[in-house]
Amino acid sequence: MDTAIRESLNDTIRGPVTAPGEPGYDEARAIYNAMIDKCPDAIVQCVDAGDVMTAVRFGARNGLDIAVRGGGHSGAGLCLTDGGMTIDLSAMRGVRVDPVAGTAQVAGGAQLGDLDHAAHAFGLATPSGINSTTGVGGLTLGGGHGHLTRTYGLTVDNLLSADVVLADGSFVTADENREADLFWALRGGGGNYGVVTSFTYRLHPVDNVGVGITVWPVERTPEVLRWYRDFLPQATEDLNGFFAILVVPPGPPFPEELHGRKVCGVVWCWAGEPEQIDKELAGVSDAGQPAFHFTTPMPYPQLQTMFDALLPSGLQWYWRGAFFDRITDKAIEEHARYGDAIPTGLSTMHLYPVDGAAHRVGPDDTAWSYRDALWSGVFAGIDPDPANAGAIKDWCVGYSEALQPESMGGAYVNFMMDEGQERVRSTYRHHFDRLSRIKRAYDPDNLFHANQNIEPA
Repeated sequence: MDTAIRESLNDTIRGPVTAPGEPGYDEARAIYNAMIDKCPDAIVQCVDAGDVMTAVRFGARNGLDIAVRGGGHSGAGLCLTDGGMTIDLSAMRGVRVDPVAGTAQVAGGAQLGDLDHAAHAFGLATPSGINSTTGVGGLTLGGGHGHLTRTYGLTVDNLLSADVVLADGSFVTADENREADLFWALRGGGGNYGVVTSFTYRLHPVDNVGVGITVWPVERTPEVLRWYRDFLPQATEDLNGFFAILVVPPGPPFPEELHGRKVCGVVWCWAGEPEQIDKELAGVSDAGQPAFHFTTPMPYPQLQTMFDALLPSGLQWYWRGAFFDRITDKAIEEHARYGDAIPTGLSTMHLYPVDGAAHRVGPDDTAWSYRDALWSGVFAGIDPDPANAGAIKDWCVGYSEALQPESMGGAYVNFMMDEGQERVRSTYRHHFDRLSRIKRAYDPDNLFHANQNIEPA
């Protein structure tokens, strides 16, 4: 970036602007996935919506590539650019809960843990992801699913409004009555439409929840998965449980004899009276005697942090996703085959349920286009050693491609790498053309293209 241009940017932004070679630059460009190594010409660390408006106008005027960073959890590294400018919202983490209205206003750079902590003080929560360090922005704009989805829907089903800086640097508030097309697109259309500086969510009564972990030896995957595919969709919507294939980590609550063993299992969240979880899970032995079964009441924010220490920032990641409306016998064969071949101790596969309350939202009410899906799957190759990057990618790609014929075609947009325009189109299905028209109205020059991009019609 030209020195004069850089100096004019410094003069108009309240937050720090960091460039290559300056103190703090490498820390500022580090994101969750260490497999990504991009070097923006400038990282603008915004402190308020005014900074964001100024940065967007500056980038557009000077023809800069722009990426937007919230929590930095983009698996594909779409929150950074090589060259150009990253608009970094990570300093904007405020949360304001209105316990009377049952809402929370959350700044665009906040992490899920910020929202969970603030809402839990009032015995409230909203559905989100399963890792407290995930940014609210990217998760929400992609749709958002996690431990409370069957009970209270997707994150976007609980989004009431959003403050957005548009491609021309103007500021709008989008909700059901104002900028209604934009509000529709934000609920699942990713970061294509602007920079969201604040989200307002509906909250629900959630205090302590019942938490369970049940695992079986990995060779039991076929019978356990057959049981799970029948059991969970018929269970009460207060019971959430994602199926996983993993390597047991060392440490509690797992007994030492299971450490390092490949297993399949379910992580449960019961949103009813916590003490009732054992009654709700009385049928787990129908899948065969578990190698380990554990239940306990737990504050909801504690559940949200359960995997934080196991999966810190700075690991190598490669992941892909797929939606499923059924778990076929052929899919079960592939899960068993690839589960037995997990390449590293942190690599995993999850099937997140996206039915229940999420199915009571109309198929065209939001940009999320897979209301008929029952599960959102992710195949994640993970390891701390860059030398294993090829192995984890090969396993992930092979696994996802083997399951593709058994899937619905598209994937949760937040579980995608750089997979091309056809993959983006298949993810948005019948909504793609409408999203493209809205893109033309709000970002006709495609300024916001560092994302799973929807080009203007």
